[in-house]
Amino acid sequence: MLFGKLLPREGNFFELFNQHGDQIIAGSRAFMAMVENYADGTLREQHAASVDHAEHQADKITAEVNRLLHKTFITPIDREQIHGLINAMDDVLDLLQDSAETMQLYDVRAMTEETLRLADLSAKCCERVAHAVGLLPKISDHAAVEAALKTCEEIDKLESDADRVMRAAMSKLFREQEDVRELIKLKAIYEQLESITDRCEDVANLIEGIVLENS
Repeated sequence: MLFGKLLPREGNFFELFNQHGDQIIAGSRAFMAMVENYADGTLREQHAASVDHAEHQADKITAEVNRLLHKTFITPIDREQIHGLINAMDDVLDLLQDSAETMQLYDVRAMTEETLRLADLSAKCCERVAHAVGLLPKISDHAAVEAALKTCEEIDKLESDADRVMRAAMSKLFREQEDVRELIKLKAIYEQLESITDRCEDVANLIEGIVLENS
């Protein structure tokens, strides 16, 4: 018993989740700005650098959460839930960074309407993820539980919207794009952008489980 009393309790996990959520918002907004200003090389580089910065900051937060897990005796929610959630959140920013890098490595010259739409849905998903994460410290309150579950439903809907946009984009791409190189580039980008919303849905599913098990 004395050993347990001497070990750290609770930790600062919820605050770290919120900090990571802030970086997801920053990264998604920078990514959206990069897509919207893609024709301007200078702005494109600036916004891509902002995506990289958000991803690097989020990596530090993820490492701190995992470090804290090893030092904390009693955690506010299940240890596996903490580990799963922070790593799922980190996957979102990794994909944002990967998408930004792919566009530049593939020398994409212009953004299609479908790329803009998928980027917009990804950014909206990221905003909702951060909002849902911010409600976790309040899950003892019924209103916060309802709000978190509603936000998770919104993320699911946005992910379904992204699925539909990608299917339509692929259909149009294979029907109308005659340049094979452009087809390969755009196919890869569409798939990456849709994967961002998939990872956001993974986070939403984890949050939903945490809320239902701990409320």
